[in-house]
Amino acid sequence: MTKWQQKNTSENQKIEKNDSGHQSIISKPNDFTTDIHVNLNQIKQAIGHNTDVIFRSFLLGSTGIEASIVYVDGLVDKKLIQDQILKSMIYDLAGIFSRETLPTPDHLKDWINNQVIALSEIKEEKSLDSTIISILSGSTALLINNIDIIFLLGTVSFKSRSIEEPITESLVRGPREGFNENLADNRALLRKGLPDPSLTMVEYEVGQRSKKKLLLLYLEGLTNPDLISITKDRIEKFDLDIALESGYIEQFIQDDHLSPFPQVQSTERPDRVIAALTEGRVAILLDGTPFALIVPVTFSMFLQSPEDYYERWIPGSLIRILRYLAAFATVFLPSIYISFISFHQGLIPTKLAISIAATREGVPFPSVIEALLMETAIEVLREAGLRLPRPVGQTVGLVGGLVVGEAAVKAGIVSPIMVIIVAITAISSFAIPQYGAGIALRMLRFGSMLCAAIWGLYGVILFFILLAIHLCKLKSFGVPYVSPAAPYSISGWKDFIVRFPLMTMKNRPQMMHVLDDKRQKDDV
Repeated sequence: MTKWQQKNTSENQKIEKNDSGHQSIISKPNDFTTDIHVNLNQIKQAIGHNTDVIFRSFLLGSTGIEASIVYVDGLVDKKLIQDQILKSMIYDLAGIFSRETLPTPDHLKDWINNQVIALSEIKEEKSLDSTIISILSGSTALLINNIDIIFLLGTVSFKSRSIEEPITESLVRGPREGFNENLADNRALLRKGLPDPSLTMVEYEVGQRSKKKLLLLYLEGLTNPDLISITKDRIEKFDLDIALESGYIEQFIQDDHLSPFPQVQSTERPDRVIAALTEGRVAILLDGTPFALIVPVTFSMFLQSPEDYYERWIPGSLIRILRYLAAFATVFLPSIYISFISFHQGLIPTKLAISIAATREGVPFPSVIEALLMETAIEVLREAGLRLPRPVGQTVGLVGGLVVGEAAVKAGIVSPIMVIIVAITAISSFAIPQYGAGIALRMLRFGSMLCAAIWGLYGVILFFILLAIHLCKLKSFGVPYVSPAAPYSISGWKDFIVRFPLMTMKNRPQMMHVLDDKRQKDDV
């Protein structure tokens, strides 16, 4: 148990003491007695009021020894309980022990652990708190009279989503497997994809009430020990009441809470996590969510896709360059249009200026208001399309955009050139592979538009400089956010804006300071 878990346990004990008004603390070294009725009453007082908690009492064979099992309906495999627990305890023990040959408690413990119950997971528990949490997590508690411990049996079985293709990160070429909400399945996907004995998984428990399992993954002997220490320290320090999704964890462990840029990468793809682990990064998995977290990250990682490495380096590099251009257009295209129309008309070619002036004839609003109206409308349509059912959402996004744009032009509220600018900007934002990074760039677009409306092209340049300063100062778990651009690294540029051939990328990223920087032999 970590210091953080010990701290939470002691706090829970104090709260229980204050609420109950008793002087004794509930969580003692051994909360159970040899009387099965006392033990059952303790469990019933804690969770007996729930209708889905099942209590089943029976006798051990022909010995007359009382026993009971406790489980939560819907979280266990009932057939497993019937065949491997009840049948074994009621019938199989009948031919071994009788009332004349009653086993001692120690003898009975040994028989249950080694010869009676054919389950892979059997654990002896002395703490009431741990027993309650295990029952509510899908284990079956076995209580036997004259034995002062509880047997927790691994009978967890509940329906979960099958392994499917990731929805948020679709690829033309690449594995179709994606994480689901089951931590065991996600862990197995990584083990299958990276059967390396150095792959280390450290388990934590997060959420005082949710009690969810969290896995910290890294490659022992490769990952920088300082990075592992920093990540563990941040996980152990935060204190949550409940952690429903990995986004809760992300917000607690990131470096700068005021930055619009994500400093932790979330992904549904096991291949992306495996690639990050082999680069010396750390991954975090949380039970109940298909999104894994990767730290540390750089800005370039949000403009990269696993498919960049599955295709040949020339098309992969061209597609990556297009993403960088799309990211620039997402932030600065509307602001450049506003600055040219409002302040720097002389920089526009004559024929184009005449054409733009003709389309803007009769538009009652200045260009900045025109742009803000259309950009806000696009964002509302995008959000509406996401929240509605998928067939309806796609229709609303497509038809809504066409209807609103056409109606606005015919009404003379906006110019046709503005509709074109907004459409190009929206399409460019869709080219960002990571949804979180796309949101950040869309937010910054409004800031650049306001700077352009106040200072023109100088405001756009000033906004770009401030943005560059912020990115250069930003770090993710000690790694510069814009590396390998700053600080400059020649080898890092092989996998930055252009993706060089795989055989030329012999070393792992220098920014990670890994213990083994070679990922290819020199003669490759």
